[in-house]
Amino acid sequence: QVRLVESGGGLAQSGGSLTLSCVASGFTFTTYAMGWFRQAPGKEREFVAAIYSHGGSPYYAPSVKGRFGISRDNTRNIVHLQMNNLQPEDTGLYFCGKGLFGSANTLAEAYDAWGSGTQVTVRT
Repeated sequence: QVRLVESGGGLAQSGGSLTLSCVASGFTFTTYAMGWFRQAPGKEREFVAAIYSHGGSPYYAPSVKGRFGISRDNTRNIVHLQMNNLQPEDTGLYFCGKGLFGSANTLAEAYDAWGSGTQVTVRT
């Protein structure tokens, strides 16, 4: 059974940093791309970052490029999202997703399992 458990969310001040983690189990982690998405109240889930199964070629949404970094540890089945220079518009529920394939993708339809999310709130 696929299981994704996010952690690391919380309250941050504008300009601050947080690191999210997602621990995966129930599948061969090294085979699949992983991604992070977020959802703000009243808005649709949006792509944040994704990484190939081999750990290279990360993709970022334009709104977070240069501030966020996605990485994965294929020995521990963990994917991280380092978030720097956080802004109030980064507030939302952040979800970790398991890709359908090894290649990273920006579309939510390309992911077939999700965690329950971790809340990030950024205040000015």
